[in-house]
Amino acid sequence: MQEVSVIIPNYNGMAYLEGVLSSLEQQAFQNFETILVDNGSSDGSVAFVMGNFPWVHIVELPDNFGFSRAVNEGIYASRTPYVLLLNNDTEVDKNFVGEMLAAIKRHKKAFSCSARMICYHDRNKLDDAGNYYSALGWAYARGKGKDIHSFEKEGRIFASCAGAAIYRKKVFEKIGYFDEEHFAYLEDIDVGYRARIFGYENWYVPAALVYHVGSGTSGSRYNQFKTRYSSRNNIYLIYKNMPVLQIILNLPFLVPGFGMKILFFSQKGMGREYVAGIKNGFQISHRNKKVKFHMRNLGRYARIQLELWWNIIYRFMV
Repeated sequence: MQEVSVIIPNYNGMAYLEGVLSSLEQQAFQNFETILVDNGSSDGSVAFVMGNFPWVHIVELPDNFGFSRAVNEGIYASRTPYVLLLNNDTEVDKNFVGEMLAAIKRHKKAFSCSARMICYHDRNKLDDAGNYYSALGWAYARGKGKDIHSFEKEGRIFASCAGAAIYRKKVFEKIGYFDEEHFAYLEDIDVGYRARIFGYENWYVPAALVYHVGSGTSGSRYNQFKTRYSSRNNIYLIYKNMPVLQIILNLPFLVPGFGMKILFFSQKGMGREYVAGIKNGFQISHRNKKVKFHMRNLGRYARIQLELWWNIIYRFMV
């Protein structure tokens, strides 16, 4: 029986598919299935994979429903206890799948384990060494742009980057799957945050190497679509995961945090998009459910809050 399903969401990413699928063919550990979930691509992605990589199981969606819906469909279609999400614009080291599987088995309380992501076009620099979230309302990739020899120690992180992360499938059944309201951006912080509330851990695995192009679907690091959805989803993430009293406690940090982001994006000519996303975030929050608060989780909320404060400082240290 196969142990893990590698799930690759794809939207018009044919230019990258040969790289990622060829690197999976060369894995030292072979006891896994590969599922490509296509979000209604129009560039011939499905035909290309069918013709060149017939061992890949394809789930075809009729339209672009976003990252969250795509990976959920892959998880539903998987037949294994672990699911490994992988962006289409990546190539992986030959030991990648084996290292990821070994890590999540090693950490019994882990919901997820995040790979060591390296910049594809500059392999002396890191792209991601675990995702973090702070009381300013800022999410960030630890180590982005740092020297390749940074962050070589395995350890707990706030959340895993879903661009290259393995998850324990049975935990989704308890805490819920990726929130499809997010569509794309911050959905991995949201599900990792939710897992923490339920008492699970997220780990960084430096031995699992991934080479990431970055923005393979959105096209650039900063654009109007990404800017609007990031601010929208950030408001929703806060509303959903923080009890009301915790939101009030963090307001002295959240207000200046969002204010600084508005100034940052205004300098890039996208201030209106960021503000429009904030407004939309309040709108969608009203029609969606919060994570239900239970007194038995109070200690976990307290630990998370201390991390949110510490991560303000940590953001500028790393």
